[in-house]
Amino acid sequence: MPLLDSEVERKVIDACQQGLVSARDAAIVLLSLLTGLRACDIRGLQLADIDWRSGTIGIVQQKTGNPLTLPLPPLVVGKLARYVLDERPVSDAKEVFLRLKAPHVALTDHATIYVIVNKVFRLSGVEGMKVGTRSLRYNAASKLLQAGTALPTISAILGHAHSDSTNVYLNADTERLRACVLPLLARTM
Repeated sequence: MPLLDSEVERKVIDACQQGLVSARDAAIVLLSLLTGLRACDIRGLQLADIDWRSGTIGIVQQKTGNPLTLPLPPLVVGKLARYVLDERPVSDAKEVFLRLKAPHVALTDHATIYVIVNKVFRLSGVEGMKVGTRSLRYNAASKLLQAGTALPTISAILGHAHSDSTNVYLNADTERLRACVLPLLARTM
């Protein structure tokens, strides 16, 4: 799976910051892009899961059943607050993200998240690219790895049930892979 070009990533973040997309859509994309949350966990995020004072969310992951607490970047907290306070339709639903049209209920499935992500990319000026939360999750993990974050920490952030699941992101960091291989080659020559 290819990493997002840094220019593409910047365009998407800028569009979310500048209000080119709704606060709801910006929050959904930024949650996936910056935290690596799965679509099912974004869709299932409840108002009670957000700790506004500490700027974190605490969920039980739908895929693994594992509890997960993640710090949220200030931009994500801001977009979530803007959506909840200014844009979110009045509803008894506990989920954060609701349908725009009545009935104002939780988003129905991960395909809805996929449509939102692609709409935000298109409105950001990124054309001809189909992107879902799986690729955004891969991108977030790869960026953490490139920044020197230890695999167990990445595994915890992504909420993997097994730390071995994180090894799939190793192939994205070719520079660090080369650094591992070159000393081995030198010893065998």
